[in-house]
Amino acid sequence: MSAVPTATADQHASLEARAARFPAQQIWLASQRAVNYREAECAGCESKRGALPLVLLHGIGSGAASWVQQFEVLGATRRVLAWDAPGYGASTPVAAESPNAVDYVTVLNGWLDALGIERCVLLGHSLGAIIAGAFALAYPQRVAGLLLLSPAGGYGAASAEVRNTKRDQRLAMLNELGPQGLAEQRSTNMLSAQANDDARAWVRWNMSRVIPHGYAQATHLLANADLAADLARCTGRIDVAVGADDTITPPAVCERLALAARIPLQVVPHAGHAGYIEAPAAFTAIIDTFCRASDGQRSPE
Repeated sequence: MSAVPTATADQHASLEARAARFPAQQIWLASQRAVNYREAECAGCESKRGALPLVLLHGIGSGAASWVQQFEVLGATRRVLAWDAPGYGASTPVAAESPNAVDYVTVLNGWLDALGIERCVLLGHSLGAIIAGAFALAYPQRVAGLLLLSPAGGYGAASAEVRNTKRDQRLAMLNELGPQGLAEQRSTNMLSAQANDDARAWVRWNMSRVIPHGYAQATHLLANADLAADLARCTGRIDVAVGADDTITPPAVCERLALAARIPLQVVPHAGHAGYIEAPAAFTAIIDTFCRASDGQRSPE
């Protein structure tokens, strides 16, 4: 056996062991839907320190396990939860074949209900930012702070031709490559040139596990969504950050979303689209600072 496959197998075994510290759990909602998630539970943090739960929403080619590095650090001071979005992992897909953000927001609201979380800090990465923004608009009383990392804005404000083209190109790529092919051919785009081998393996590991049907539904969500319009109507605490070397949602694109939210954009040097995987110290510090500032935010009347 050659050295490259052996190294890859060793890396995957190491990543799986690391993720196993925060094992996948499943909870059934009142709507009879299942949500898979991972959690780092800090016993007594909320009652003793006033630390709100942190809820993490992954992007289109990822999953709950991608947040392990944040679990390891932030889980020491607060409860941290990450879902497998509907149609990912063992989470029940949404019903609509061409869903809108509200379809995912409804499930997110039911998940928080099932977990007994009345109020949280909500973080969305890439496609997860679309769901997070729509949720903050629909349920502002449940969100003490909205943090968006490398947010995808969606194509809902574009022409029908643009929306359909973007959607169909991604669906064709999924059909041609499948999850494993996506991971091998597309994961490099998620990172900067400075990313180390462990970060590259971690992105591939997560991307190779997407479920085709759930990914296809998320592709429709991306085509239908308009995050900028939602952010323009949000009134709560919001921050937006992006890696300087992000080529998927570049700083110039994220700048327009930050302007819609009436806030400055944070740009992190030497980081690509999956910055929280590639540059965990820098992004975890941003998340921690935002969470601490959000803990004391009062719920709107």
